[in-house]
Amino acid sequence: MDDEHVDGNALAGDLREIFAVDLTAATGKCAGCGYSGSVATLRVYRNAPGLVARCPHCEEVVLRLVRGRDRAWLDLRGTVSLEIPLSS
Repeated sequence: MDDEHVDGNALAGDLREIFAVDLTAATGKCAGCGYSGSVATLRVYRNAPGLVARCPHCEEVVLRLVRGRDRAWLDLRGTVSLEIPLSS
């Protein structure tokens, strides 16, 4: 596995275009090991056709994001849940 990664904050701009909230502050639970932590703690790999985010604990893929010219594909199958803080 390539060790050249950045943290989950690299997802902020792309996810902000899709969602009305900052998802890097959301808490996700890894389907692989059960680790819970903020999206910002994920290890994001950019040397792929899109962005691949891995669990910092077990390194399983938690999230994939691929962008096209006029659409985006978001795969969260490695995430059991995503707790999103909403402003009131």
